[in-house]
Amino acid sequence: MGRKTRYEILVTPELLDQVSKENIELMNEFLQYLTSIGRAKTTIEKYEGDIKIFFVWNLKNNKNKIFIDLEKRDIIRYQSYLITNLEESSSRIRSLKSALSSMSNFVENILDKEYPNFKSIINKVPAPPLQLVREKTILEDKQIENLLSTLIENKQYQKACLLALACASGARKSELLRFKVSYFVEKNIIYDSLYKTPEKIKTKGRGNGKFINKYVIVAKFKPYLDLWLQQRKELGIECDELFVIKKDNKWITLEISTIDSYAETFSKLLNINFYWHSLRHHFCSYLCKCNVPNSIIKDIIGWENEIMINTYNDIQTDDELGKYFDKDGVKQIKKTSLDDV
Repeated sequence: MGRKTRYEILVTPELLDQVSKENIELMNEFLQYLTSIGRAKTTIEKYEGDIKIFFVWNLKNNKNKIFIDLEKRDIIRYQSYLITNLEESSSRIRSLKSALSSMSNFVENILDKEYPNFKSIINKVPAPPLQLVREKTILEDKQIENLLSTLIENKQYQKACLLALACASGARKSELLRFKVSYFVEKNIIYDSLYKTPEKIKTKGRGNGKFINKYVIVAKFKPYLDLWLQQRKELGIECDELFVIKKDNKWITLEISTIDSYAETFSKLLNINFYWHSLRHHFCSYLCKCNVPNSIIKDIIGWENEIMINTYNDIQTDDELGKYFDKDGVKQIKKTSLDDV
């Protein structure tokens, strides 16, 4: 199933009202700083949620201590609480500490005149070693085909279009929301087979991320796009955002929380643990199956080097061998270009 957070249970308005005003003011100033340097809205919201979890723990277990007065022993106790009481994964603990570390760096580097003696101590306490906490989901073509068919039968065209876009582009969850209707027109098709976004899309990367053109395989995506565009027309949706939700009688960009709810639905329909990133693996594996050269796969997905292909290619060893060997010995395999996919 899709991953859930305990935020709603741990952090309540009543508890937040009791958190030190100085701590809340510091957090708000930090979040404003993140906005000023162009951090994504979803990143800022995640930092805010993770910091509030700490502040509630600090309220209940650490005498509501002021953030700038924290000591390493406080972080040790918090980390122990996450492991023992909440049974959080090592990855989640690192994520929670990362938000605190970033705010500490903000205090040390930006508020240095106000707190000249402050030194960030969050990372002085080692995080627990990373552990794999869930089994990797490898989606078969038939599973995706059946899921798309079910969505179409139920006239859930937006869900089908979103799923098809992820399968046909390998885009990350947050990137899917940045595609626009105007991208998918005839003049943006190259080699008669690929949509190329006319403008660069913000994607994950160091600092504030990087901007790259994204590619979408027309044949795998257009049938579902056409159904969704027709339904949009019937609903009177005129905005350029491809995936939308109606709020206050206005169509706005679909929210990450809604995409997460789609993942929950897909998990139930497939009876497996569906998560959006598994489709990035599926897309890479598909290109590998089609014998597209690694250099092209790197470029179409937007990686800086070819090393990531080994991580994302889910083709089993025996299946890989079957591409090159048969009863006559070694096959003659021709490399494939993108217009052959």
